Amino acid sequence: MDKRSKRIIWAFGIALLSIIIIEIVRPKPIDWSPNFTASDKVPFGCYVLYEELEGFYPNSEIKQITKDPFEFFQNNTTNNNSAYFFINENINFDKNTYSKLSNYVKAGNTVFISGRNFGNVLQDSLGVDTYTDYYFLEEEIKTDFFNPNFKLDSIAKFKRGIYKSVFKEFDTINTTVLGYFKTEFNKLEEVNFIKLKHGNGFFYFHTLPEAFTNYYLLKDNQSYAEHVLSYLNPKEIYWDDYLKSGRKVVDSKMRFVLTQPSLKWGYYITLLGILLFVIFRGKREQRIIKVVDPLKNSTIEFTKTIGDLHFQHKDFSNIIAKKITYFLEKIRSQYYLDTNNLNEDFCKKLAQKSGNSLENTKNTIKLIENLKQKSFHLEVDLIQLNKKIEEISI
Repeated sequence: MDKRSKRIIWAFGIALLSIIIIEIVRPKPIDWSPNFTASDKVPFGCYVLYEELEGFYPNSEIKQITKDPFEFFQNNTTNNNSAYFFINENINFDKNTYSKLSNYVKAGNTVFISGRNFGNVLQDSLGVDTYTDYYFLEEEIKTDFFNPNFKLDSIAKFKRGIYKSVFKEFDTINTTVLGYFKTEFNKLEEVNFIKLKHGNGFFYFHTLPEAFTNYYLLKDNQSYAEHVLSYLNPKEIYWDDYLKSGRKVVDSKMRFVLTQPSLKWGYYITLLGILLFVIFRGKREQRIIKVVDPLKNSTIEFTKTIGDLHFQHKDFSNIIAKKITYFLEKIRSQYYLDTNNLNEDFCKKLAQKSGNSLENTKNTIKLIENLKQKSFHLEVDLIQLNKKIEEISI
């Protein structure tokens, strides 16, 4: 290697080291994305609220729920006079989850939901619907309560990261209006906080979830959150930390590596080192490669070739593998179920969430397991798998 090449490598190394040092020592940018989790200290996380719940409800036991609400109700018993907290920018339950929540509230418990949108299931079942003005951003809004005891000290101001969401429809017979956005005329259509009686319990709906985040609780608006929560007096609190925008999901070791700054930089430096090694070693030892003209092929000829290959080779194993992969991915995205272990517990959860019979679900999963273990497949295997998947309505 000549002197010029060595100088280039040294200059490149010093520049790379300088960039790494600057990235390590410079302050991290503030993450203003919606989060609402109990563990995050970012501006729109709920770390402060979760830590202060124990002081606000000294006689209540607080439990953090990190699983799907349907699964929680399926596998746990709840105490009387308890409350389930849901705080996120959008709250959307499926029918099975709502059925569990409805029974929970009818038994005399409380569900507190703070979000801009509550989904079609709650709208159809309880008649609760909201309208969000997505043009109303970075403009100051004020909130207040209809309770005369809160009038003097409850007015709070919100501006950054706020979308104004109000109730445009709710059951006026069973609903009590509690709070509103303060406007010049105090119009009723600016309602943002209601209480809906349901059986022996109550649903509380609130449309300003940012009011419970770290940023606003530490910005002299904590009295507003206290007044909102003062309507509840549960003996036990279930804090949902599953249906969150900022919920961390680690599906692979590589994804975990890329979320950790030190591991991520180590990974990138290793890749860069390998790349430099290949470039300089290849420059010294690579032989001359003869130029070979590519085979000419048109779109029609290419398509015909692929069709002939499929017809001749009958690659049923590849088609079966793709159908199984697509089927499991649909289960993960639609029902939030872990498909790494297709055991009996998985079959029960899938049957309950999809509304299919347990026996039919077990037969389909058993067929998938058998096909995955086979090294060679026939056309009849593909036909049987296709029929079984079509029988399950997902």
